[in-house]
Amino acid sequence: MVLLKKIQADTAEINRFIVKFVKEKRPGDVRQLVEAVRKEFSISEDELLENILRLQNEGKITLTESSKPIPQTFTRYLLSKQACWYWATIVVAAITTTLVFAISEDNYPIVYVRYLFGAMFVLWVPGYSFMKALFPTREIDSIERIALSIGISVALVPIVGILLSYTSFGMRTTPITISLLALAITFATVAIVKEHQAKLKTEG
Repeated sequence: MVLLKKIQADTAEINRFIVKFVKEKRPGDVRQLVEAVRKEFSISEDELLENILRLQNEGKITLTESSKPIPQTFTRYLLSKQACWYWATIVVAAITTTLVFAISEDNYPIVYVRYLFGAMFVLWVPGYSFMKALFPTREIDSIERIALSIGISVALVPIVGILLSYTSFGMRTTPITISLLALAITFATVAIVKEHQAKLKTEG
C-alpha cells in the first residue's frame, strides 16, 4: 500500500513536471520532452509516453506537429504550402481581370459572377496584399485581418482612381482594373519575398 502511494506520488510529480516544462520551455517535439523528463526522473520511455498521451487527452498539455523547415530557395518556397495565400491572391486577381474583359454588363445571369469576384478584387485583394507587404510574418486573428484588408482597400482604390483621373487613361473600367491588378501583384510579390527572408532569418 505504501509502495502504491509512492508510485502514484511519483507519477503525479512527473506529470506536474511535464505540464510545467511544456508551458515554459515549449519543446519542439515529443523527443525533446521525453529526453528532458528522463533526465529528471527514472522512468521507462513507454511509461513516459503513456503519461504524455494521457495528459494530452485530458487537455492538460497540447502537442502539435513540428513545423517543416523553411525551403532555402525562393523558388521552392513559392511551391510550398506556405505560399498558398500568394497564389490564391494572384488567381483571384487574374480571374477578376479576365471576367471584367470577357463578360459584358448586360450578360445575365453570368454577370453576377463578375460582380462577386469584382467585389473581392476591390474590397479585399489590394488591402490584403498591402498588409502582407507591411507585416509579412505578423500573425493576426481573422476578424482583424478582414477589417484591415477592407479598410486599406477602401483607402487604396480611390487613390488609384484619383491618380488615373490625371492621366490620359481616365477613370474607366479598363485602366482601373489593370492598375489594381498590377498593384495587387506588386504588393503580393514584395510580401512573399519579405516573408521568405524573414522566416529564414527566424529559423537560422
